[in-house]
This record gives sequence, C-alpha cells and structure tokens, in this order.
Amino acid sequence: MHKTVPPERELYRLATEVAQHAHAPYSSFPVGCVIVDEANSVHTGCNVENASFGLTLCAERVAAGSAIAAGAKKFKTVIVASKDAVSPWGACRQGLAEFSDSETTIVQIDLQQNQQAIFRLSELLPNQFTFQSKTT
Repeated sequence: MHKTVPPERELYRLATEVAQHAHAPYSSFPVGCVIVDEANSVHTGCNVENASFGLTLCAERVAAGSAIAAGAKKFKTVIVASKDAVSPWGACRQGLAEFSDSETTIVQIDLQQNQQAIFRLSELLPNQFTFQSKTT
C-alpha cells in the first residue's frame, strides 16, 4: 500500500506490473487491479485462478479486499489492466459498488495495445443494487 497517490502514469504502470503476478494457468488471462481510496492510499490485486473455477478470485475483488483490510471505506479510482482492456464483470462491478459511488472512476487498460478507456461506475452499473438497512 502506498500512502500518497503517484502520478496517473505510475498507477497505470503499477496495474500492469501487478497483472504479471496473476495466477492464471487455466485462462492465460492475467489481470491486475489498482484501487485508490478516499485517503489516497493505493491498493493492488491480481486474479488468482483455481482448478475449481468457482473459487477463482478476480483482480478487482482481491484489490478491494486488500483495501478494506487496510482500512479503506470508499474507492475513488479503480484501474484494471488486462488483454483487450476488459471491463470488470458484473459481480466485480457490484462488489466495487459496495465501496464506491456513481462517480468512482473505472480505468480499463489494454496490456497489448497500450490503450485505455475511462468510465464512471454509474455507466458500467446503472441502477446498482443497494441495501438500505432499517433502523428502529
């Protein structure tokens, strides 16, 4: 975890670097993720595949777990690096939404073409599910 936010270029490099640590022997599809939280701390994660595919961990959820374990409460920016600049899939979008707001920035980086796409979470997950706890 970094204490201050490095320049954007450094965050992209970090997402690319962490993708190289992915355990992806089944899909050959490494993914790296960097999350910048509300305190400007930086957290990373990569996908960790398992022979029992349902136990596979996505890079976004690994990074989110790392952020929460470090005390983060809200995510400002999520950077995902992969082949073809894939978007976080539905379960990861919903998982990220738990600690984000509609303006959280999602950056998708293409590891092969060195290109990026930038979205707001609200564009990727319109009408997200939220749980409103009842108070008595």
